Amino acid sequence: MGPFEFYNPTKLIFGKGKLSSLKTEVPNYGQKVLLVYGGGSIKRSGLYEQVMSLLDEIGVEVIELSGVEPNPRLSTVHKGVELCREHNIDLILAVGGGSVLDCSKAIAVGAKYEGDMWDFVERKAVPQAALPLGTVLTMAATGSEMNGGSVITNEMTKEKLGWGSILANPAFSILDPTHTFSLPKDQTVYGMVDIMSHVLEHYFHLDTNTPIQDGFCETILRSVIETAPKLIEDLENFELRETIMYCGTMALNGMINMGLRGDWATHNIEHAVSAVYDIPHGGGLAILFPNWMKHNIDVDVARFKRLAINVFGIDPAGKSDKEIGLEGIQALRDFWTSIGAPSTLGDYNIDGSNIELMVDKTMRFGPFGNFRKLQREDVISIYKMSL
Repeated sequence: MGPFEFYNPTKLIFGKGKLSSLKTEVPNYGQKVLLVYGGGSIKRSGLYEQVMSLLDEIGVEVIELSGVEPNPRLSTVHKGVELCREHNIDLILAVGGGSVLDCSKAIAVGAKYEGDMWDFVERKAVPQAALPLGTVLTMAATGSEMNGGSVITNEMTKEKLGWGSILANPAFSILDPTHTFSLPKDQTVYGMVDIMSHVLEHYFHLDTNTPIQDGFCETILRSVIETAPKLIEDLENFELRETIMYCGTMALNGMINMGLRGDWATHNIEHAVSAVYDIPHGGGLAILFPNWMKHNIDVDVARFKRLAINVFGIDPAGKSDKEIGLEGIQALRDFWTSIGAPSTLGDYNIDGSNIELMVDKTMRFGPFGNFRKLQREDVISIYKMSL
């Protein structure tokens, strides 16, 4: 493994009934709160009323920003920044899934920057300060509750790009699995695909002497595979929701990738698709990841073989390493299909007409990927495999 430094400033508050922690956490940051949420599901579930009641008990002033999109837009970030400045906000409280949290992170750094927050996404500037952020998670997927990463869509340029800063890490995150009970089956599936994809992005690396990290990755993958079929049949099962929620946090909080550098090409390829077509991120990953794997299996056949045997239980007897690896890739595809995830871009009525446009977006900062540096022709091939 390579040398590394690890620091995660987020206070994780996990378990049933932990929403009441708002009463002790929020006052640490001030009296004016910007409450950020999405399309209204927290009102239908009753969570909004619970949050507002707790904030009322401690006497804080609440300003609201609702309507955050599933692929959060830069224009919504701008609205949040304006509200923070207009009302001298002390704390941003994001209540929702990864999109709400990602939007709130962008607002947090944008409110402390004189220019346009998009400068950070374009790598023209680096955040120097941020408003404190607290989160109440309602969807297990992105791991955004315990990292500084964020993905924002610029609807004017049709770009969906990731950025990150340790300053954007939530100060605290409250994770009560019961808050995910109301999540419908399709979003639950997309979330589990996203979690597995984060782990796989870590797993495909070129570093050596990483038995602990690889073992962590395999354990999370096996846990999701074991839990997912049960959960989609019993959406309000606390223990199943608890397992998936914990997997989501651990998949992307820095704990399982200390000393290694994962790939992350597939996320870039998917972001271009959802920037152009506005499809669910997890759905796009389910389509693209197995095809990225097939395209790159020869980079390190032994790693694909290990995944196939240790995660999917492929019998290696009488087979070449590559045959074993390919069986593992097919097992991943079959598993995602079995829980209801899409397998082709055609499932979203996407044809090949915008491949060149999507490739242009993936190549914005040049060749990408750490397991294998992808060139333009590689991305074209993966998109065509995915039609």
